[in-house]
Amino acid sequence: MPSKSLHPESLLAHAGGGFDKTTGAVVPPIQPSTTFVRDESYELVSSGHLYSRDDNDLFRKTEALIARLEEAKDSRLFASGMAAIAAILRTVKPGGTILLQSGIYWGTTIFFRRNCERTGVKLMELDATDKDALAAAIADTKPDLVFLEVPSNPFLRVADIAAISAQTRAIGATLCVDATAATPLILKPLTLGADLVVHSATKALNGHSDVLGGVVSTADAASEAWGFITQERHDAGAVMGSFEAWLLLRGMRTLSLRVERMNANALAFAKHFDGHAKVKTVLYPGLTGHPEHALAARQMHGGFGSLMSLLIKGTKADALTATGSLDLFQRATSLGGVESLVEHRETIEGPQSGIPDTLLRLSIGIEHIDDLIADMEQALAAI
Repeated sequence: MPSKSLHPESLLAHAGGGFDKTTGAVVPPIQPSTTFVRDESYELVSSGHLYSRDDNDLFRKTEALIARLEEAKDSRLFASGMAAIAAILRTVKPGGTILLQSGIYWGTTIFFRRNCERTGVKLMELDATDKDALAAAIADTKPDLVFLEVPSNPFLRVADIAAISAQTRAIGATLCVDATAATPLILKPLTLGADLVVHSATKALNGHSDVLGGVVSTADAASEAWGFITQERHDAGAVMGSFEAWLLLRGMRTLSLRVERMNANALAFAKHFDGHAKVKTVLYPGLTGHPEHALAARQMHGGFGSLMSLLIKGTKADALTATGSLDLFQRATSLGGVESLVEHRETIEGPQSGIPDTLLRLSIGIEHIDDLIADMEQALAAI
């Protein structure tokens, strides 16, 4: 195992552990077997290898690397980001209470609503950037779980993790932060007082739009919540396969380079279109005009993420015209990949999501910034 003093860039480049000690291979091997034999005395031939639902060396290697990036005590991979979130939600027993940040990823919101209605868990949704209202709600209702998304998707709001964590600790609540849009290289919620941090590994951690995955990390491996999550991963079996784990670990080897380029591109892109004649608002925490810019600058390091949204001046038809006129940006759902993507989010989620019909959500990739700006300029000119 590499020295703890190594920088994240070095850990990532070596997949968290250097060459394979058995063969000397510089690329971690894949073990696709789902089960492992016992000897004549019915002892495991290799301790720690019983069944691949938990006993997978690629899981362990990737989880150890992510835990180091997060400054976490432990991490667990899941089959998808939503599978990871589902395990977190189920830490709250029927009759309990969840406080969910409003205006976040619609898939998370609708899943929480449906699950809580079915299980008898009380669900409150509140703007986590309204500090007074949030503090009052936490103190009054004493939720079992507070779930944040920082920055939020698609509105790019930034909640104060440290302040909220002081409030949740005072009542013994679990604080979980979805930091998918930031990556562990930019935002480390556990160091700010969160108990759990979750990522859709499908996004920037893998970075190549070819793997579904999720990961949860904890600040306290002895906590009741973490005990439930690890047991839930084992018993419910929401695990990824060996090939997916290998692809995730391979993608992470270039994470630092991708994040550096994507963040630089995103900031330059946001600054260029801030105040543009055909753009009403650029939603991006890296802009000084963003309502939580100062907070984002304190919490986030090395950038502000590669996700942003543009509110186009005009109508839904104008926003769709701009989207349809883009050539380099690909019209697809997701974020964090090397290719830049655009979504007319209201079309995807529907009017019930509350997303303005002139909002375009952008995931900025690693292309040359001049090409990205030129593509958006010609698309806006089509309106």
